[in-house]
Amino acid sequence: MERDSQLGLYRLVADQLKEAHSRVRALQVPEGVRMALSRKLLAITAVAKHDLSGAAMRLDRLMKDLDEGRFPSERGTDGTP
Repeated sequence: MERDSQLGLYRLVADQLKEAHSRVRALQVPEGVRMALSRKLLAITAVAKHDLSGAAMRLDRLMKDLDEGRFPSERGTDGTP
């Protein structure tokens, strides 16, 4: 039974990650902001490999930030803060 719920959570997180990537691509924001959001999505994907519920919470928080128009600050194009 637990395995079925774990598979359901994997499916949910995968679907949400797909939606989040699409939303980030569609945003009309400076490229530095888009890159910062993409890095956050990559970090969430990495976390999902060993902490699925933690990744789901981080992804929910990121989606809420996107919904409310809260974006990370733009970093320098050379990768420096």
